[in-house]
Amino acid sequence: MAKEIIKKIKLQIIGGKATPAPPLGPILGQNGIPIPQFCQEFNEKSSSMVGYEIPVVVQVFKDRTFKMTLLQPTVAGMLKKFANIEKGSATPNSKKIGKVNMSDIVEIAKRKLPDLNTKKLESAVKIVLGTAKSLGLEVIDN
Repeated sequence: MAKEIIKKIKLQIIGGKATPAPPLGPILGQNGIPIPQFCQEFNEKSSSMVGYEIPVVVQVFKDRTFKMTLLQPTVAGMLKKFANIEKGSATPNSKKIGKVNMSDIVEIAKRKLPDLNTKKLESAVKIVLGTAKSLGLEVIDN
């Protein structure tokens, strides 16, 4: 018999850096998730993605157990890493703050494809290009 899911929580946590401190601890605590166990499990699973913002879907069951599903890092997070910037431009249409290669865009699209609402690489590339534009990044052919 399948366990009864009482709640689904969507979080974004920096890979390998989950701690019981706010805002994560209170969110987990109020949903009955054992905080140290969650943090340890997340940090182990995300150790290969340190520094990236990782979307996590947590299913909380009636017996206070949980199942976490890690998605690929956010598109914006990967773009920022490739462009070596902290945050996007306040005025992305007029002020460009970095450059990213088209090959990097395709690489990000391939990596993120399973999490996107498309199965076509071409559409995934367009999604990544849109995010790059909204961050104020200039895409250059290499």
